[in-house]
Amino acid sequence: MRYLFFPGFLMLFLVSCQTQKGVINYLETTKDTTNANLINLTEPVIQKDDLLSIKVYSLSADPKIDALYNLPEQTVAGSSTTTATAGFLVDAAGNIEYPRLGTIHAEGLKKNELAKVIKNKLDTILKSPSVIVRFLNYRVTVLGEVRTPGTFNIPTERITIFEALGLAGDITEYGNKATVKIKREAGGQADIQTIDLTAKDIFTSPFYRLQQNDVVFVEQTRKKQQQQQQQTVAQQIGIATGIITAIALIINIIR
Repeated sequence: MRYLFFPGFLMLFLVSCQTQKGVINYLETTKDTTNANLINLTEPVIQKDDLLSIKVYSLSADPKIDALYNLPEQTVAGSSTTTATAGFLVDAAGNIEYPRLGTIHAEGLKKNELAKVIKNKLDTILKSPSVIVRFLNYRVTVLGEVRTPGTFNIPTERITIFEALGLAGDITEYGNKATVKIKREAGGQADIQTIDLTAKDIFTSPFYRLQQNDVVFVEQTRKKQQQQQQQTVAQQIGIATGIITAIALIINIIR
């Protein structure tokens, strides 16, 4: 009866023999002396569903006049700083509703362009007005084979692909650094590109610097897919071995 166990042991041995390959590092093909010209940083444009902070200042004698054109502020608990209770949401039509100024089209504009539009409207109302626009929901999402996938808010409004992966805990040993996909939306269109994090030309890619609402997806390597298949086979072998063992015990009892 001991020969009944031989096929099971043989299959388990074959499954346990895995081909180990070296880990592929970031910038694998880049030498220490490589000089790469970074692609110019593109100023992000305002999109639908963006949440904007807009602050208005002026030289008007009465501060209450400025307050009429700003959202109410509240003090953060345990802090001496203040923050706006909410931001200006860009609606489905690409507009924001501004106090006393009405509807303003924001989609497709850069922050300084929107600030200029608002300033022009305030020039006849306030004395030497200045306007500051910031994103409140500048964020990127990292999914797939990373240690802590999720959506991350970026207060500095600028981030590279490597920094985003750092926020997500880095790529796991099963992540493919050579085929990282990035989804970017602009003008109602979705653009998906694949970048190679092991190549030196990553620095000249327009996707090296991420934009707001970008989604990064790290694919699995074949190693993990093979491991999952091997685990499935091992489970099936375990079940088969258990059945063979039970049959052998029954035969021994009958004899």
